[in-house]
Amino acid sequence: MREYRSDMGIEEAIRASMKTTAAPDPELNRKLKAALYQQEAALRKQPAMHQLSIWYLPMVLNLIVFSSLAFLAWIMIENRYLSYFAAGICIYVCVAGILLTVVGVKRADIKEKIIIRIEKGVLA
Repeated sequence: MREYRSDMGIEEAIRASMKTTAAPDPELNRKLKAALYQQEAALRKQPAMHQLSIWYLPMVLNLIVFSSLAFLAWIMIENRYLSYFAAGICIYVCVAGILLTVVGVKRADIKEKIIIRIEKGVLA
């Protein structure tokens, strides 16, 4: 088995650097603060991200899919009562999707959670 032993010179250098409590030069401190403030100002001048809210997308897709299924069931099934029953179930699912979206907007705050943020100038 290999033993890990560190070099004593490196250990002493690390311990010595940990013991130093010298404060930085005030001029260096001012330069760093000025650079930091310049970076903050540059970031503030940049245009904000564009936000695209897509909270309604699941509801719209639900409506499209189940409305088309209801229409196909009504057209394709030859038994009148069975076609009305299948189309009714699809319409019920459409209404349930709308109600779930409304409840999600009111209770779960999905408008804030389902957002796509697009940085300007970045293509992804």
